[in-house]
Amino acid sequence: MDKKRAKIQFEMLRKLQEVDFVLVELNLYLDTHPRDSNALKQYNQLAQERQKLRFQYECEFGPLNNFGHSFNQYPNGWNEPPWPWQI
Repeated sequence: MDKKRAKIQFEMLRKLQEVDFVLVELNLYLDTHPRDSNALKQYNQLAQERQKLRFQYECEFGPLNNFGHSFNQYPNGWNEPPWPWQI
């Protein structure tokens, strides 16, 4: 994998991690403040953004999850490192 492509992959994974972090924090907040409509709206917007980011990443670099949670589009598949947990 060339350096430019690896940098793009790294940046996409970092963005996914950032969105995941905020989603976890909002989830915890909503556990104790379930009537906060602004937090719920923000959570839903970020969940949609995460779906888009995941789809874009998987189309370009292959699946992020196994056991049927992600589609595998040949030639971007399981056997092409680096895998998401290696970055």
